[in-house]
Parts: sequence; C-alpha cells; structure tokens
Amino acid sequence: MDYEEPVLKVRNLNVNYGQLSALKNINVDIPRRGVTAILGPSGCGKTTLLKSFNRLVELNPEAKVSGEIILDGVNVNNPEYNVIELRKRVGMIGQVPTPLPMSIYNNVAFGPRMHGLEGKDTAVNVERCLRTAGLWEEVKDRLREPANRLSVGQQQRLSLARALAVEPEVLLCDEPTSALDPVSAKHVEDQLMGLKREYSILFVTHTLRQAKRISDYVLFMYMGELVEHGPAHRMFTQPTDTRTREYMEGVIG
Repeated sequence: MDYEEPVLKVRNLNVNYGQLSALKNINVDIPRRGVTAILGPSGCGKTTLLKSFNRLVELNPEAKVSGEIILDGVNVNNPEYNVIELRKRVGMIGQVPTPLPMSIYNNVAFGPRMHGLEGKDTAVNVERCLRTAGLWEEVKDRLREPANRLSVGQQQRLSLARALAVEPEVLLCDEPTSALDPVSAKHVEDQLMGLKREYSILFVTHTLRQAKRISDYVLFMYMGELVEHGPAHRMFTQPTDTRTREYMEGVIG
C-alpha cells in the first residue's frame, strides 16, 4: 500500500483488569485503509486491543487504561473526548450478530437517526448500506420484516450495513465470521475486501488462512505484548521474532 498518515497511533497503551495486565505498553501505527489483522493465541489481548480503539473496554468496571490512542491528531483516551462521537467514527462488528428488535430497514436507519443524521435521503442511505454489505438483493422485498428472521449470515451482513450507515472512518471486526458457515463467512470476507479501499479495517481472527487471504498489515500479540508488526507478506514469510514464527508454523497458538 502507498504510504498515508496512519489512521490510529497507539502510544504506551496499557490495560489492566484488576491485577491482570491485559495489554503491556503497546506502541503501533495503524495504516489508513486496508485490512490490519490482529493475530495471536487465545487470551493474548487481541480483543482488548480492538475494544480499546473505541473505548468499549471501559465498559468493564475493573478496566484501567493508560496511554494514548490518537485519531486524527486527537487523543481519544482523554476523559473529555466525546465517546458517542468516537463510536460513530470507529464502528464495531462482533463475533455474534445482534440485530436490534426492529425491522431490517430500521436496523440500518437507527444509527443515523440517533446521531441526528437522518433526513429525506434515509431510504437511499439504507439501500446504499445494504448493497455495500451485499444484502440488498436478498432483503429488498422484506425491509419491514423483523431483522431476527434473517439467517445468522444475513444478520452479520446486516450488522455491517448498520455500522456503515453512520459513515465511520474505522471498522473493528472481532472474529466476525467465527459463528458463520463457510458460505456466509465468504460473503462477509468478500464485502470487507471490497470496503478496504475506503475504510481502515482492523480484523481479529484465529484463522491464519483467513488472515493470509484478506490482510494487508499484521499485528502479532503474545501474552499482552505486541511482539511485532508489519506488512502481511513479510509477517507470514519472514517474521523476525521466534514467537511469531512459531505461531505462524503452528507450534504455539
């Protein structure tokens, strides 16, 4: 990828849950646009790092966060930073889709409505987001049906459409295909690959094959530390740290 100013800069980030040190002095620049995969064994801090970017980690009452996360030149960890605005700019898709208890249409329209972005073009925006998520043709005649009638794979693509509706800069994806069948998982992967030219996507996965298919940049984490990071091809073929190499070879993980 051509160089651009990083979308996020992480400086001396630490997260503790009580006595447990979940993240230890993380320093990294996250590339603007493309897919950045976050890899590492279970319990190494991948999801904690991901949730730090939109301060969801703070929903855990035991969480103590220090350090800086800089978005467009501003430290979002500043207590005075507007968290609602942050979560609009940094959207998230989880492992298990959680459609809102309303229609398919209103699931997508909900975010803009809450952020005061709804207007006469709401229907156009809903269609745009559903098309971008690869779901429009499957639901265009069912928009007023409850979203929970969709299959799990369709619900996950609806989650993507809902995240896109508020026009975020960054998409956080926490193993978004882990609960899906292979066909549905490929649908989600394909949509993310189409989005990476416009969005900065951070993607947690336990599946190396998937990371190799979709990532442009890779972060490897181990026991709360960011061991190394770099362009995907180098990380998969010539990692510099023994722990990274052993993980890529399946020795640990």
